[in-house]
Amino acid sequence: MKEISNLLKNYDIRALGYQKLGNVVIADTNIGKVVIKKNKNKDFIFNYLNTRNFNYYPEILKQDNYIISKYVEDIDIPNEQKIEDLIDLVSLLHSKTTHYKEITEDEYKKIYEDLLNNFEYLFEYYTDIISLIDEKVFMSPSEYLMARNISFIFKSIEQGRQYVDAWLDNIDGLNKMRVAVVHNNLSLSHYIRNDKDYLLSWDKSKIDIPIFDLYNLYNNHFLDFDFFEILKRYEHTYPLKKYELELFFILITMPNKIEFDDTEFNMCIKVSNEIDRLYKSHALIEEYKKSIVKS
Repeated sequence: MKEISNLLKNYDIRALGYQKLGNVVIADTNIGKVVIKKNKNKDFIFNYLNTRNFNYYPEILKQDNYIISKYVEDIDIPNEQKIEDLIDLVSLLHSKTTHYKEITEDEYKKIYEDLLNNFEYLFEYYTDIISLIDEKVFMSPSEYLMARNISFIFKSIEQGRQYVDAWLDNIDGLNKMRVAVVHNNLSLSHYIRNDKDYLLSWDKSKIDIPIFDLYNLYNNHFLDFDFFEILKRYEHTYPLKKYELELFFILITMPNKIEFDDTEFNMCIKVSNEIDRLYKSHALIEEYKKSIVKS
């Protein structure tokens, strides 16, 4: 805390008290509450956001090795409203920062090969896992849960491979790809509502394909909300291109690698959550496809 104290003194800010929360420090000072955290070289992101008139982050007071920003109090609103406000803000972020990056045939074929290799690796990994489980006389509860659902994991892998082929067909011949600023760490815990909307925790932000924000948000909250409605709300402001949507489908159908390296209780939760995620992904894709047919 001495380093933080000296930092504030350098800026003639007098601290009255400190509170550490994760990797940030909240300080009561003579100029009000401030948040201090290490600067992870994202200045260019904030500078770029300012040029695009996107200022939906806490005001930055000082930045060097650390960023000192104003503390913003969160107003308590229902999570169902919060997720709608968050997705509106994300679609605005992508709209304001969209531009097109040149992409060569070699680059998108490399992406294609990497995706297929990931699915192939997962297929071999889960084949080995279920072979080991099947050899056991008595399965643990988490192993039994895995064995009961292994066919759906393999189905997701096969479905993902098909989406990879469809993605390549739609991107073949494309020489530019749409990119934008992606926050890359989206969750309700990084959104605050006060006098306006605020996004926090920009440490992982970068210029990339917009659907990575949707993918992160989905992984963090797939159990909590109806993502079909969230996706359609996002597209109302920022319609996805076909190759972007297919890449999103690829990512959400790709199983996470489950390692049996925790307590039995935690392993049951881990396996159950992953199975739930894959089932919800399948249902989301089917509902989305039906909505396209109806329209």
